[in-house]
Amino acid sequence: MSGSVPREADRDRAPGLLDGAMGLELTPREANLRYWLAAVPHGTLRGWLDGHPPDVAVPDLMRRGPLYDAITREYAFRAVAEEKAARALSYLVPLAPDTDTMEFYATQVLDEARHAMVFRNHLVTLGVPAERLRPVIDEVAGGDVRSILLPLEEFALDVMRDRADFLGGVVVMTVILEGALAPAAELSERKWRPLDPAAADIDRGAGIDEIRHLTVGAAVARQYLLEHPERKPDVLDLIRRGMRLWARLPVRDMVARREELFQRGLERHAEVVGDYEIWPGRRLVDTTPEERQGRAEGWSAEMKEIRLKYMGLEEAL
Repeated sequence: MSGSVPREADRDRAPGLLDGAMGLELTPREANLRYWLAAVPHGTLRGWLDGHPPDVAVPDLMRRGPLYDAITREYAFRAVAEEKAARALSYLVPLAPDTDTMEFYATQVLDEARHAMVFRNHLVTLGVPAERLRPVIDEVAGGDVRSILLPLEEFALDVMRDRADFLGGVVVMTVILEGALAPAAELSERKWRPLDPAAADIDRGAGIDEIRHLTVGAAVARQYLLEHPERKPDVLDLIRRGMRLWARLPVRDMVARREELFQRGLERHAEVVGDYEIWPGRRLVDTTPEERQGRAEGWSAEMKEIRLKYMGLEEAL
């Protein structure tokens, strides 16, 4: 089946999220519903409903202590973020200017809903009782959801739902929301690989989807602006307002708390991690919370610059 699956959607052959999102070009016509049906179930998902092979077990070291605290906070927050993304993106489907673009955004809604599902399911696998899943998510991530996700959701819905602004919605998702959060997901896959391979596989699958979301979103915005150059000033204003909002939110504090918990667990289980390198030439056990967070922020800035230039919106930098 791999011969009919595009490289960027194949779990074994796809580039990493950063390389793919910064270097790949993909349009809605190339990534429509037919593409999704051929590529995603067979190439990315492979029938793994929980985002990882069913025989990959969660190690006991992940079921308690600081590693458990770190991943439950991360996955609870990301589950809510993905669910909110799915709900917001649904407003772009009827606004899409052509069938291929409509189909692409319909598949993205499904992708984001699936991401939310697999993050929730992994919380249960880690030991969160299924009947208490929602209360636990609120207990461990509710503060971050209210201080970070709710303002972002309000900003996005004003554009997509209230103004019915298709181009604005595409830009908000591609630049402000997914574009800013994607590098943290790349870091997640890398740091969980030696400790919780199932979580790393979940992140890998979600990252492959995000390559498609970011590259197609950028292509849609670029083409729309080429056809409607009069929209450029208000799109630049939208991006700047979104960046100012992002800068006011306590995202760095949230990530720092998670990385401190991860560091305590990393030091406790250093023998499990061994010489595993989180990036070439750097062992995970030698990294610090500040270094990991700084690297993710650097990735985010680099990705934003490349994508904005591609869309012809570099003035927003």
